[in-house]
Amino acid sequence: MPRWPTSLRARLTLWYTLLLGLPLAVFAVACYVVFAQTLQARTDRFIGDALTAFARELAAERRAASSATAAMRTTVDEVRFRDLHIAILDSAGGVVAMSSPSDADVPDPHPTADVSRRIVDSLRARDLATTLALTVSGGDVAYRVLSRPLVDGGARYRLSGAYALGDIEAMLARIRAMFLVAIPLLLLSAAGGGYLLAKRSLAPVASMTARAAEISATTLHERLPVGGGDELVALARVVNDLLDRLDHAFAQQRRFVADASHELRTPTAILRTEADVTLSREHRTEADYRASVEVMQDAARRLTRIVDDLFLLARADAGHLVARRELVYLDEIVDDASRAVRSVAEQRGVRVAAREALEAPLHGDADLLGRLFLNLLDNAIKYSPDGGTVTVDLTRDDGRYVVAVADEGTGIPADAQERVFERFFRVDTARSRSENSATRGAGLGLAIARRIAEMHGGRLDLAESRPGRTVFRVSLPAVVSSPA
Repeated sequence: MPRWPTSLRARLTLWYTLLLGLPLAVFAVACYVVFAQTLQARTDRFIGDALTAFARELAAERRAASSATAAMRTTVDEVRFRDLHIAILDSAGGVVAMSSPSDADVPDPHPTADVSRRIVDSLRARDLATTLALTVSGGDVAYRVLSRPLVDGGARYRLSGAYALGDIEAMLARIRAMFLVAIPLLLLSAAGGGYLLAKRSLAPVASMTARAAEISATTLHERLPVGGGDELVALARVVNDLLDRLDHAFAQQRRFVADASHELRTPTAILRTEADVTLSREHRTEADYRASVEVMQDAARRLTRIVDDLFLLARADAGHLVARRELVYLDEIVDDASRAVRSVAEQRGVRVAAREALEAPLHGDADLLGRLFLNLLDNAIKYSPDGGTVTVDLTRDDGRYVVAVADEGTGIPADAQERVFERFFRVDTARSRSENSATRGAGLGLAIARRIAEMHGGRLDLAESRPGRTVFRVSLPAVVSSPA
């Protein structure tokens, strides 16, 4: 069973050839049929004109002849037409007169006895009053026969003319041969031209394919060539956009792995160092052991916090972290988060002032929302100076709740403001007052907070940052109406 070509170039060539060959074949057949019908009509007209001329000569001869039969035989012998054979039949189907070969006037083969009998038999069964036109096969040569009624007094006869179609059939055979040779050659030429055209048209695709095959995970910065103005340009741009996103994703992944390794290395190094030091000293007091254990405990807590944050972000990226949709009150969540960090803030000389003047019902996950505001408050406390104040304001604006968390720190540099929500990104340590290993963040808090806000259909943005004031603003959708 023949297989359909799989190559796009071959399929285009095949379709092009078929679409050209089908109308070409129809056109050739139509031309042949019209030409054949035209020749047949001209032949019928020639036979009809000859029979009319013969009838006039017969009428003139009849006036001088003693009988109709004698006049018919005389006229058949005297009146000759090139390639045309005359026969007259009576009402019983008998042959009254029939032309004979003439060296000068009848060069075409005269119908044989068998062919003549076929012609006569074809005419005998017909009504004498009707005009007939038919083609009778005569071996190598066919004959076109035209017959019309002939009346002499009360007697009825049939006047017939048989025209040899040898020359016409030879001409039609040459035309058929010409079509049978020319059309395949034309289609072959068209297929070759179509193949070259398809190859030329698809050359950019081959170039793009070869270039794309060379791009790997380490060469995602390379791009497909974009040129011209056809549809392939749009394809190249789409693929290049995809490569841009892949390059960005791979860069983020590499940076994520490098940053995670760096962040995990510090607490693990502290644990290993403290354990080695503790085990290397033989005579240590209880206070020394306690101090070492406290250092290792702080490092373990930091390690646990980093791992928990990474796990949460990984679940969110994989779509496995789903926020519950239940009725909660944002004012209560903000108040709980403020009270939770108040003791830590007081230890650092920072005051937390929360103002929740309205009841704020919404549909969300209380645990995740609580973590969002704990991260923001923890971040604000770390970057607040001694005696500073962290303020939390809850307002409603156009169907949304807006929570602003502000600190009085040194602000975020302009070149870092676009990156504060990136994972593992930390502003210069000069902005933070607490850079010991136990309290220093890993740069994941704001990334987690923004992701939680987005999961609730909200936003987290850096609204303002200047020396003495930095404001992060959370916007969350409110419920349509508060419960009674």
